[in-house]
Amino acid sequence: MKFIISGKNIDITPGLKTAVEDKLGKLEKYFSAETEVHVTLGVEKERQKIEVTIPVKGNIIRSEQVSNDMYVSIDLVEEIIERQLKKYKNKIIDKKQASPHFKPEFIEKDYMDDEEVEIVRTKRFDIKPMYPEDACVQMELLGHDFFVFVNAETDQVNVVYKRKGNTYGIMEPDV
Repeated sequence: MKFIISGKNIDITPGLKTAVEDKLGKLEKYFSAETEVHVTLGVEKERQKIEVTIPVKGNIIRSEQVSNDMYVSIDLVEEIIERQLKKYKNKIIDKKQASPHFKPEFIEKDYMDDEEVEIVRTKRFDIKPMYPEDACVQMELLGHDFFVFVNAETDQVNVVYKRKGNTYGIMEPDV
């Protein structure tokens, strides 16, 4: 695995770099040597945050962990990614088109699905054209964290969502 480590408001010391590579190196049993692992370490106030993103053939394996100690955050993120890999293995890997990012041993091994994804409700509603700002207001009125709408400017389905710090984001299709 190839590690790409960057920092936000933190110097990446040799100790931190070694800790990241050692802990996340345990995931090598799942990935091929060419797989890139993007790691961002950051400090915000008293929060020590690590974000790990692993792009693999049309999917992204990602985890973000925060604690008071960067080394604890590193431990947590490795556990979460390993759990995600085992849980969603059958969904992220098509055995007929096995991705070069994964080792053959991981592709062949079956893991138990602890928690099957189960859709228990379907909602249908009219999607009316509106501007993103209006969609944010509607989302707030409904008390939701996201809102699906047709963008009046582009005539495409978009999603607005709440972000940390009382800001908003918008998801648009890449056409």
